Formats: sequence, structure tokens, C-alpha cells
Amino acid sequence: MTAKQRVAYVIATWFGCGFSPKAPGTVGSVGTVPLHVALCFGPTWLHWCVVAVATVVGIWASQVVAEHRGEHDPGLVVIDEVAGTLIAMGAVRTAAWPAQLFALVAFRVLDITKPPPIRQAERANPPGLGIMLDDLIAGVGAGVLAAFVVSQGWL
Repeated sequence: MTAKQRVAYVIATWFGCGFSPKAPGTVGSVGTVPLHVALCFGPTWLHWCVVAVATVVGIWASQVVAEHRGEHDPGLVVIDEVAGTLIAMGAVRTAAWPAQLFALVAFRVLDITKPPPIRQAERANPPGLGIMLDDLIAGVGAGVLAAFVVSQGWL
């Protein structure tokens, strides 16, 4: 394995979360929570900059890993869950913890069930883009839902 591939694996698996034998996507999302908490202590713009960087670097890392493994969407790639989780939780970052937890759960439900247009987005090419795109859309959907729930005073 080349140095480029090793770096891509570290990023794509979110420091090994993707190697979980059970529910690697959920493990990747939960593994993102400490980063989200740290970002909540900073300005909002920093949170969204980290999402942008995770997205761009995630497309690259996902592509490298997909090519190395010869798979369109390897299950061990969870950087997409990192970006989606940060989007969903970031939408309610100033709300109470129950709302942020709701955003995380809503993201996982959308990511797992993949209602339209999420299912279609994961088929985008190149594979690195498709891997990331469905989770970005799921993150936005979960964030909007969580923000709505908070705005209604339900959480």
C-alpha cells in the first residue's frame, strides 16, 4: 500500500471507525460527536468550514479507497457519515443536547433508509462523489428536520 493510500484509509475510515465489524456507519457517526462538541465551542463559520474540508478531503479519500478495493462504495468508508453528522448536528448546534441527539438519530435513519433523492445520489460518479453525496443530502435533511422540531418547541 502506498503512503497516499494509507493516508486515504485513515481519513476514509475516520481513524479506524470504519473497521468496526458491526454498524461501521453508526460507529463513524458516533465517532464524530467529539469533533462536533469541540466545534460547538468555536464560531459557527468554523463548523461549516470543517464540513467543507471534510467533504472535499472525503471525496478524495473515498475515491482512493474505492479504487484500491475495487468497490463502488466500500462499507468501511465512513468519512461520509462524518460530514453528514456534522451537517445534521451543526444545524442545531446551539440547541439543547436532546435536539442534537435527535439530529444524529435522524441522520442515521435517513442514511440507512435512503429515501429519494438520497438513494439516487449515492450512484453519482466518480465513486468518491457518490459515496459522499448521499450522506451530505441526508445530513441536510436531518438538520432541517431537527431545526424544525426545535423551532416548534418539541425539543
